[in-house]
Amino acid sequence: MAIITIQHLTKDFGPVRAVDDLSFDIEEGKVVGFLGPNGSGKTTTLRSLVGLVEPSSGTATIHGVPYAELADPLRQIGVMLEAASHPGRTARNHLRVLAAEGGIPLSRADEMLELVDLADAGRRRAGGFSLGMTQRLGLAGALLGDPQILVLDEPANGLDPEGIRWLRDFLRGLASEGRTVLLSSHVLSEVAQTVDEVVVINHGRLIAHSTLGALSAGAGAGPRVRVRSPQHEQLAGALAALGHDAAREGDDALVVTGASQEEIGQLAFDRGVVLYEIAAETSNLEDVFFDLTSTPELEAVA
Repeated sequence: MAIITIQHLTKDFGPVRAVDDLSFDIEEGKVVGFLGPNGSGKTTTLRSLVGLVEPSSGTATIHGVPYAELADPLRQIGVMLEAASHPGRTARNHLRVLAAEGGIPLSRADEMLELVDLADAGRRRAGGFSLGMTQRLGLAGALLGDPQILVLDEPANGLDPEGIRWLRDFLRGLASEGRTVLLSSHVLSEVAQTVDEVVVINHGRLIAHSTLGALSAGAGAGPRVRVRSPQHEQLAGALAALGHDAAREGDDALVVTGASQEEIGQLAFDRGVVLYEIAAETSNLEDVFFDLTSTPELEAVA
């Protein structure tokens, strides 16, 4: 069931089109990576979703309605677009102010500080926080209303490797409770171990919406198998005759696209070709991301 729906969303800032006829759905209980290079339209899309930007055309809805029409938005959707806080306030007071504004019990401030591992820093002024601590405080603010949906813009920004691991486990824990998380990033490797699926955009347009498995297989290019053989030229010719691409790699290896290990092994046996090695090969996710976002003319991958 779709819980977030972006439909034909377009946003122009003067002569600049930031989002261009963008459509995708996010289902309940999923952690979804919203990916694209800097300037691809991710933040504008998220700001449109939470009512901070008025679309030029199209819609961005939550439970089928715009953010402004939600009866109790803080308890339905938590938002962290900028991890901002008053530098002179303590972390605890920052959250208490947010809670008071949203009609949320003030006790939630201490609960959220504990949840994001900032309990010991609750009486420190936020202006002295590191970027990673500021990100955690922003996440605590997004969770104040105990929402079922989280929308996070670059939540791993400023986190060290330990912090990124903490964030990954934290978000997966939220998803295990049935919550929906939409998080943006411009680096696929940051979210590869966290998300269930990805939405990739570039120049404001949808490039891909799929599982990570589909992307790692080359965004629909089919299986890739690496084969080593002293008779690689003979094998390449046999594969080409069947319509499979076999690219030379090194002195005696081929990378074959579109044929399974079983098919290649059987073909080699039938042709009397000796094999030294045969192994499935998955694309590097960062390479796939770069290929997708550096080729705007690609059709969207469903």
